[in-house]
Amino acid sequence: MKNFVNQLDKETRKVDFDSFDISVKELVAMSDEGIVDIAPEYQRQFRWPEENQSRLVESVFLGIPVPSLFMAANKDGSWELIDGVQRLNSLIHFVGNEEQLKKFGFKNPLTLKGLGVLSEYNGACFNDLPQTLKLKFSLRPLKVTTLSDKSDLKVRFDLFERLNTGGIKLTDQEIRACVFRGQFNDFISELSENKHFNAVVNLPSAKDKDGTKHELILKFFAYKNDRNRFDHSVVGFLNDYMADASNSFNYKKNRSTFEKTFEALAEELPEGIKRGNRKTTPFNLFEAIAIGAADAVEEGFDIRDKSVSVWIDDEELTKLTSSATNSRPKLNARIGYCYDRFK
Repeated sequence: MKNFVNQLDKETRKVDFDSFDISVKELVAMSDEGIVDIAPEYQRQFRWPEENQSRLVESVFLGIPVPSLFMAANKDGSWELIDGVQRLNSLIHFVGNEEQLKKFGFKNPLTLKGLGVLSEYNGACFNDLPQTLKLKFSLRPLKVTTLSDKSDLKVRFDLFERLNTGGIKLTDQEIRACVFRGQFNDFISELSENKHFNAVVNLPSAKDKDGTKHELILKFFAYKNDRNRFDHSVVGFLNDYMADASNSFNYKKNRSTFEKTFEALAEELPEGIKRGNRKTTPFNLFEAIAIGAADAVEEGFDIRDKSVSVWIDDEELTKLTSSATNSRPKLNARIGYCYDRFK
């Protein structure tokens, strides 16, 4: 019989929370000073129209309970926003001064509109209100729940994913960029601009700015360096690798392998990694070609002039990169097939 209680107890101890009541004025000031940090990947998801922002302001004025803002505490004492980007940005848009509005990307202060209860407030900005109302709004408390810095980063990723309820959902890699910030994440971002990598990887326009490039580069390093730890869950495997690489990673060696591999592949595959008449790059095929090539490069083989454009459509490789491929044997088999061809 499964031990349900022990597993629940084990997982619950990984998560430690604190709760606070913080005024609108304090939250705006904390955001302005960087005490509350809205990661760039998350900030870009602010999409609420002004009517929605106005209704939030109305709710705060009326004292209607607003869902908690969810933060994660960092080692330096700052807080990182996990859930509530729409609400926090709306508050900044309404009460922020000229400098704060500019800092958070607002051209003008929020003008209230579409209010049904406080209809007299429609058409008004914060500075149009009498001082008593401005003070009343500024001092209204909001609930803030923070995840303790004692909780590990993989737990933080899980919470980002579960609480990612905005109008436009973050991709797994955008969440990783929020959670695993630092040198390794910056390194991936830098490599995503590499001209040879971009010549080889063909993505639909919808995936050009959603972290897909970054995830392919993360997969490149994770499968090249640590694929024997892979076991079905791609998301979990990539999270584990990014957590480890954020602490220890040979940047010089891996940069060299990456650059040599994609420079040669761009020469070999001028139309990119693709199959038949398709225009986009299948991800499983990318893994097979790129990592098979990298393994050969690291062993000193010249991977150019190996007729890749011919054998990329081989029946065996097609089988290895199509359907039910998320297993370690299939991964090793498709990479090994390409490695042998590049040798």
